[in-house]
Amino acid sequence: MPEDKGAILQVALDFIELDRAMRVAAEAAAGGADWLEAGTPLIKSVGLESVRSLRKAFPNHTIVADMKTMDAGRVEVEYAAKAGAHVVYILAAASDSTVAECIAAGREYGVRIIADLMEVADPVARAKRLQELAVDGLSLHTAIDRQMRGADPFALLREVCQAVEISVSAAGGINSENAADAVEAGARVIIVGGAITKSADARAAAAEMKRAITEKVRIPTKLYRRGAEEQIREILQQISTANLSDAMHRGGVLEGIRPVVPGARLVGPAFCVRTAPGDWAKPVEAIDLANPGDVIVIEAGGVGPAVWGELATNSCKVKGIAGVVIDGAIRDSLEIRALGFPAFARLVMPNAGEPRGLGEVGLPIKITGVTIRPGDWLLGDDDGVVHIPREQAVEWANRGMDVLERENRLRAEIQAGGSLASLSELLKWEKPR
Repeated sequence: MPEDKGAILQVALDFIELDRAMRVAAEAAAGGADWLEAGTPLIKSVGLESVRSLRKAFPNHTIVADMKTMDAGRVEVEYAAKAGAHVVYILAAASDSTVAECIAAGREYGVRIIADLMEVADPVARAKRLQELAVDGLSLHTAIDRQMRGADPFALLREVCQAVEISVSAAGGINSENAADAVEAGARVIIVGGAITKSADARAAAAEMKRAITEKVRIPTKLYRRGAEEQIREILQQISTANLSDAMHRGGVLEGIRPVVPGARLVGPAFCVRTAPGDWAKPVEAIDLANPGDVIVIEAGGVGPAVWGELATNSCKVKGIAGVVIDGAIRDSLEIRALGFPAFARLVMPNAGEPRGLGEVGLPIKITGVTIRPGDWLLGDDDGVVHIPREQAVEWANRGMDVLERENRLRAEIQAGGSLASLSELLKWEKPR
């Protein structure tokens, strides 16, 4: 195994396509990555051939097999070692007997055994026990599903590093802004996935990350960050409705609701209004009741006459309302476009209804079968509007950002000469008929 000095940059190649993983590995190695990891998705997709390919292509780099071994420890470590791994990751949640089998196989075949503390109930106590069992290192890994819910990736890192003397790796949610924090907390191995593998230029991203951990500097980035509730608006402002719908497994779309103003983007929590067709009293009253930054969402039966126009829009501009979504009709579209206000509606027509005062505000409504409650989030752009339940807004916003980042990398590979079908190995992943 190559000798390592100082903080180590490990790149997690969590692909399912071997060709793409090898391409990114080459870029990352050129940028200064020290350890190259065959991630669990890659091993599950193509097997230990991924480890063999990495070892052959990068003989001067340390090759990691993220086996996440939970049982049959000796066999899995042996196979990974024979495939060319220098380091094998196992799960700290495995029984002591399985851990001991892994360590024994590691000694026999000359590989390091690192135990991943992911989802262990008491990471500090387990870390101490694993040190007694003589693992070569530990990994404190914030699972991807927890990252999407806004979990702090370093909450336990310092405590674990202070509790043991063996090397600790940090993984999960690491980017150029916070990598230095992981080093200062005591991590020796910094495991980076998306901040390198989803970059359009993985070589430059790896070089930037290497500088961040060796010089302990914080390099600002708008990508590869996972936010909490306070960052929902910021995240949604960076992604598209297509990104968000993909993240939500093609869900959340308010079908038939179209933008009135091309290029306008709508982001904000819902202020809900229900009114009778053509009755514009409650929609106009809602402008005074909503908070700046809210999106007024109107259930108006999906028919005309119009319940909204240019004067209501001007009132929203003055109040600081983020936009309006109408399951019904809108008018004065030319004037609204001139104002640049994010307005979305099912219909556009010149005739307005009259104010009768029917309906209510601040209660759940339903549009195209989708229930929208006050405080739910909405994202709108030229493709339409996507709705996120408020309890899931942090997760789906973060997953939407993940979709955007992955597409950035794919776009770069397509521009370099690949095709979407070939890069995604489309035929391989079609359901058998």
